[in-house]
Amino acid sequence: MDVAQIYKDANALLEGHFLLSSGNHSQFYLQSAKVLEDPKVAQILADELAKQIKASGIEIDTVCSPALGGIVAGYELARSLGVRFIFTERVNGEMTLRRGFEVKKGEKLLICEDIITTGGSAVEAMKAVEALGGEVVAFAALANRGFCERVGGGIKRKPEAKLPSNKPFFALTDFDFEMYSPEACPLCKNGSAAIKPGSRGN
Repeated sequence: MDVAQIYKDANALLEGHFLLSSGNHSQFYLQSAKVLEDPKVAQILADELAKQIKASGIEIDTVCSPALGGIVAGYELARSLGVRFIFTERVNGEMTLRRGFEVKKGEKLLICEDIITTGGSAVEAMKAVEALGGEVVAFAALANRGFCERVGGGIKRKPEAKLPSNKPFFALTDFDFEMYSPEACPLCKNGSAAIKPGSRGN
């Protein structure tokens, strides 16, 4: 499956000068919402990701996604795996489980995002469900931004990676784009201003 081409076909692989959620800048931006607005494409991607997870033999009771970006990908993955779906959301800056969702003690959860960069939001979601007695057994995303090491991938874990190294991370592909701190960004030095096309900060 050529995931990069799927993003390009959906005009979801953007080129310009972007401010990422991490605060860094990049010439490229992945706008997964544009890919997932087509339910048929979302199903194809989720089914392919589910194949990897099923092949691993990991037992999963529930998929949990951090809102907002991970919800569609996580729901579709849960559908493909045949398990329950819940999501966490930030309340006063803290990732929280709301809306009547419950986690049972020992319940095995997979945390799913649309894109995982360093994995910060995924780890926040993990902490929220583990505080309620759940056990996070794996992580998943449609694509890996190149900081974390995925099962079957060719990119080694980088120091910025926040996902636990002792839990598997499944993704369909790697997008290993250059990122820059604002102080060292060559795009800023050329006089352009970074924009934020994603959900946070808009």
